[in-house]
Amino acid sequence: MRNQTIEEVKDDRKEILELYKDLRVTDVRDGMDWVGMHGYGTVHHSIKPLYRTKVVGIARTARYMPYEGPSPRVTGEEYTDWVKWYYSEVCNDPWGKEIEQGDFICMDVSGMDVGILGSNNTLDFKHKGAVGYLTNGGGIRDTDEVIMQQIPVWSKFVSQGMDQARIRFDSKDVPVAIGGVAIYPGDVIVADGDGVVVVPRKLAYKVAQYAHQELKGDKAGRKRLYEKLGWELDETVL
Repeated sequence: MRNQTIEEVKDDRKEILELYKDLRVTDVRDGMDWVGMHGYGTVHHSIKPLYRTKVVGIARTARYMPYEGPSPRVTGEEYTDWVKWYYSEVCNDPWGKEIEQGDFICMDVSGMDVGILGSNNTLDFKHKGAVGYLTNGGGIRDTDEVIMQQIPVWSKFVSQGMDQARIRFDSKDVPVAIGGVAIYPGDVIVADGDGVVVVPRKLAYKVAQYAHQELKGDKAGRKRLYEKLGWELDETVL
């Protein structure tokens, strides 16, 4: 099952997104424990949200590698011409043409300090249906605009530099390793202020069953405490 392609796991993606839409990272983490996956699925805590938000999506993966060179020996307009060649032949994003509604873009950027995502291309991908981004390096820049535009990103750090002479596209729709977790195309990604958890697609329904059990119990317990405190009930306890 872990070797399934994106095409093979499309059929129930809407059902799965609906099943997970109200679940928190902690609920899903508990659900993973309930099926025996205690040591798997939690992306390392060094990878943090650009701003606090919550996203559920289906993994679409891409891998980028350090650019081996040679670095350009030109400047000015000659450098402009070289950059056009570079983005055409070396560092591009063919996966961006295939985005579907609900895709969570998981980019293994080899830990590089490079702003492969920014205020412009993330808006284009949002229009196509991307709901969030996960990287294991920088991978994001223009962060003031990205936050204003409400583009959810979880990354290890923020970058300044552009792609050129730093990174190259390697492959798409392949397993990637981010924050100590192997992510396969079609896996379920849940991310919020507590970080990111990855659910293998073959376990999605069973994990959701126990995650909802935990969420239901949490809401009931907190509702009783709200009432004792005389607080007005909100959507987190109803």
